Amino acid sequence: MSRESEPEFRPHRVVVLALDGLLPFELGIPHRIFGRPRDAEGRLLYEVVTCSIRPPGPVDTDADFAIDVPNGPEALATADTVIVPASYELGPVFEEGVLTPELTAALAHIRPGTRLASICTGVYVLAAAGLLDGRPATTHWADAERFQELFPQIEVDADVLFIDDGDVLTSAGVAAGIDLCLHMVRRDHGTAVANDVARRTVVPPHRDGGQAQYIHRPVPDPQVATTTAARAWALGRLHEPIQLRDMAEQEAMSVRTFTRRFREEVGVSPGQWLTQQRVERARHLLESTDLSMDQVATDAGFGTAQSMRQHLQTALGVTPTGYRRTFRTGGATAATGATGSSEPDRATANSDHHGTVGALN
Repeated sequence: MSRESEPEFRPHRVVVLALDGLLPFELGIPHRIFGRPRDAEGRLLYEVVTCSIRPPGPVDTDADFAIDVPNGPEALATADTVIVPASYELGPVFEEGVLTPELTAALAHIRPGTRLASICTGVYVLAAAGLLDGRPATTHWADAERFQELFPQIEVDADVLFIDDGDVLTSAGVAAGIDLCLHMVRRDHGTAVANDVARRTVVPPHRDGGQAQYIHRPVPDPQVATTTAARAWALGRLHEPIQLRDMAEQEAMSVRTFTRRFREEVGVSPGQWLTQQRVERARHLLESTDLSMDQVATDAGFGTAQSMRQHLQTALGVTPTGYRRTFRTGGATAATGATGSSEPDRATANSDHHGTVGALN
């Protein structure tokens, strides 16, 4: 394709809606995550702007300072993705599940087909607008019961970090917003781009959406043995058959004790975790190498291309060939800044008899 015939580059525009009482940390997550990815030519893949439901000016936070927001609600009309961070001053939205006239007017600017996402209690805004009716959604575990009572028409899952339902995504509280934004980068531009952002942000590159929210889970006693060494051992041998007893032996634990301790520390079973790591390894190889499907399957530890195909189809909703075509380094996605896969990642539903991914059983 000649350069003259290539589509004009335009970064994906993310508009973050700042509401009174917002949490500064969660407001900053989209700017930090989406403000980093670049294509092969060094161009930013996203443009991130913040807007208010009022004309430009100060917006109160839950801290001892306000922030000056440079854009009014009209900015929502320019968005490819709208993100609503948490706020604890939503008034009737939180108390009665209904939008204020001011918020209704602001949301009316959003174009049909715009991707929508919420962090923590920002989900109340999407729910009150009727955008989650009949859909799955999550929020901070402490708010989940009340949220379900207020919006019985929504399928609330309090046991996951985030839910991707295609054009609408919701996350649990605080750090789960980082997981959600990294997931969107990964969905748009592939694992390599998302991992680079994670490295620069100094956060884990991937926590599956179905991972539990760590409710009532105490910090491990430093005097108690952990499963860290076993995980490091397994990561260096993903291409080999790995049995549960092999991992337990690395920590000198019984299989039963190791399995219990692993769930406490990681949030999923050893089998689920191992398959997640193999899926991530396969994604990386599909994006960054020209290895055949059989070679990728072998190096990632799936054994056969058919097995890899089944696991990627279950975890990602796409075949290995389709994934490589979409996210190959230097491909069309990176060049245009458009979203990559149109397949939703239903984090709460990605569990199969192989123990691929998903919430805790």
